Amino acid sequence: MGSSPRYHLISHYTPTYLFILLILPFVTAAINVTSILQAHPDLSDFARLLVTTGVASELSGRSSLTLLVVPNSYLARSSELGRSAGDTADVLRYHVLLEYLSWSELRRIPASGKLVTTLYQTTGRAASNLGSVNLTRSPSGVLTARSPAGNATVLSPIATIPYNASVLAVDTLLIPSGFDLAASEARPPPAVNISRVLADGHDFNVAASMLAASGVAAEFEADERGAGITVFVPTDEAFAELPATERLQSLPADRKAVVLRFHVLHSYYPLGSLESIVNPVQPTLATEDTGAGRFTLNISRVNGSVAIDTGVIQASITRTVFDQNPVAVFAVSRVLLPREIFAKGAHASPLAPPPLDPVALSPENDTPPTRLSSPPGLITEIKSGSAARSIATAAVKACCIAMLYLLVLQ
Repeated sequence: MGSSPRYHLISHYTPTYLFILLILPFVTAAINVTSILQAHPDLSDFARLLVTTGVASELSGRSSLTLLVVPNSYLARSSELGRSAGDTADVLRYHVLLEYLSWSELRRIPASGKLVTTLYQTTGRAASNLGSVNLTRSPSGVLTARSPAGNATVLSPIATIPYNASVLAVDTLLIPSGFDLAASEARPPPAVNISRVLADGHDFNVAASMLAASGVAAEFEADERGAGITVFVPTDEAFAELPATERLQSLPADRKAVVLRFHVLHSYYPLGSLESIVNPVQPTLATEDTGAGRFTLNISRVNGSVAIDTGVIQASITRTVFDQNPVAVFAVSRVLLPREIFAKGAHASPLAPPPLDPVALSPENDTPPTRLSSPPGLITEIKSGSAARSIATAAVKACCIAMLYLLVLQ
């Protein structure tokens, strides 16, 4: 009995359907803000500013954000954007919240508000947390985006890509605190100074002092070239919560430097890349000094956040401190303790070669071995095996001679 034509049709196209299903998650993960805004003519002026300042291209590599946009009619009332391109770009970055917030989540914001990091905060040009926006909800349900320099009312949701992008309309531009809009010259981007970034964070005094004392800060900044760097910085609270048994502060200077290098990846990873990292086992700057396979971090996504496992402890990223290619700096909940130093019984220097076999250094054999030694009993087996092989060889020779003799007789 022949197969149904419909069955043949489905079988023929099944590989295509499977391919589409496989690539669909990767397609939906890409965020094209300008494409989203094109469907809304009343947002065309804001969309044009995102493109001309280059901010739109900065957003294309991100996988989770909330964008506050100003409609044309409200934007026309603002005179602030008739300034330098650099200033305009930073104002727009202040409207990019580095967290996906759905409309239902916004309606559940507590009365105390929710502080959200912006793209402007990651440039390092915003002191302390003044590059963040505080979202609040009034008893009547009105949502407000607050900054120290002024507030904007959330008008309505515009578009949503679940778990990736949320676009909200607001009634005015938000201006960062202390922002000099009267400056007529564009500022050149400052060099990334890791120590300065930590000092401005105000939550990283211990890490900053260790970095300064170790002298490795210059190494980090030199490593920014090329693939860039990603730095995981424990907060002061994380250092305070270290158990007294963890002897971090009593380590010699060279081993403290190894621990600091253990907190740095020699590649630039924004948060979205860490959330979807393909190879969870990542080498650190300490790996480069001590050999492949040592001083690695296991990075994965656990319960909606990025988890970092050292083999001794597990920490999580708590916020973005700085993110501007080629440097990303993230606050982490715990000090990253490498198992090579802090695992039970790990007392040898991480830079030293493995210890010699104590059996080989026993009183009976007080000189280090110059070649591989044999397991116990193997020498006896080899000797007896050699004798057996000698007897077998002699027997074969005798047989060969006998056969030769018989051929001659014939």
